Amino acid sequence: MENRVEISVIIVSHNACGVVGTCIDSVIGIDDAEKEVFVVDNASTDGTAGFIREKYPSVNLIANEKNMGFAAAVNLALKSCKGRYIFLLHPDAEFLLSSFRPLISFMDARPHVGLAGLKIFNPDGTVQESFSAEYPGQKYAKGELLGLNGSLAWALSAGMVVRADVMRQVDGFDEDFFIYGGDWDLCLRVRKAGYGIDLIEAASLVHLGGQGERQALTADSLKRRLIAEYTFYEKHYRPETVEKITKSYLMEAGRQILKLRLLAPFYRDRKDFAERYARCQAIRHVLKNDILKKDT
Repeated sequence: MENRVEISVIIVSHNACGVVGTCIDSVIGIDDAEKEVFVVDNASTDGTAGFIREKYPSVNLIANEKNMGFAAAVNLALKSCKGRYIFLLHPDAEFLLSSFRPLISFMDARPHVGLAGLKIFNPDGTVQESFSAEYPGQKYAKGELLGLNGSLAWALSAGMVVRADVMRQVDGFDEDFFIYGGDWDLCLRVRKAGYGIDLIEAASLVHLGGQGERQALTADSLKRRLIAEYTFYEKHYRPETVEKITKSYLMEAGRQILKLRLLAPFYRDRKDFAERYARCQAIRHVLKNDILKKDT
């Protein structure tokens, strides 16, 4: 009798040759559950696909000729997944358990939970923000998200377990979210479908990316994050709510710029000052030139 695949692991990589091996190693040797591992490589130029093909022949490699983005890459692998559960991992993450049982047992015991996140740590052992009880901008959306199951709003896709049937029920990730924001949207659609979001306290991983992102908030990454936020807002909130959010963001950016200008003579760390000022300017620029102009 053919074994039933319990868990399908999906890892999306892009120029991750230096870290993806650690990620794959952390799951490929686990033998307490029938599993399959997919790596979707988004047109890496650093040899990631060749490295995986040579070193991990048992991995199902999907080598894309162009960078499809995270959401589309996951959806592509999902078409071939046979597992009852989908376990998403970022390539710069390392699963810290030698067993899939805590994930599977947790979900099996809670049929009302459609998706669950894991405890995520930075390499230095500090806890990474990987879940929240609120969606971005929710404080402005009074009464728009009532009646949803569970108290958790979203969990980070760096380490996420989803029921395969629920994932297909909600049509996977929305591919309008290229890199950022897809986890907020997926979690909200899972809740709108009648399921809850939860956190598996007994499972954890180390994630390099979250710490690095905070340390390198470039104007380009800020732009991509803000555009992802607005894709989420415009999909799930009323137009008047989105307008309130925009006004609030512009006012806050203006306040921060004025504050920085006033404090400029007293800043000893000029690099930190320049980075803070550039971030505020970038936020205001994106709102005025990419968000507001799009709506006119």
